[in-house]
Amino acid sequence: MPTESILMEYLPLILMLVVGAVVGIQFTLFSEWLGAKRFTKEKQTTYESGMIPYGSASDRFSIKFYLTAVSFLVFDIEVVFIYPWAVQLRELGMQGFLAMSIFIVVLLIGLFYEIKKGGLKWD
Repeated sequence: MPTESILMEYLPLILMLVVGAVVGIQFTLFSEWLGAKRFTKEKQTTYESGMIPYGSASDRFSIKFYLTAVSFLVFDIEVVFIYPWAVQLRELGMQGFLAMSIFIVVLLIGLFYEIKKGGLKWD
């Protein structure tokens, strides 16, 4: 009997998920079947920020693009570590403060190295 009561508690959720999935699939299929299908040259071109694309899609990107992307990831993920540390700073005490200070110094050394090497310049 306890299994039936658990199923009855989840029945509205299951019903909502099923109805949502059916409606989503139904709208997708209806738009595919009933939608306009006029193909023009403009509709078939690649849209890239309002600019007309030129060259091949398989052209190589500059290495600076990848260096900037990796730098963004490093300094973006840094916030993931600093925010919880800031919340728990009182409980961590001086040991936690010193550990985060070392972490920030290492990141700053990396940032200064990248600036010195010109990794943030777009020539």
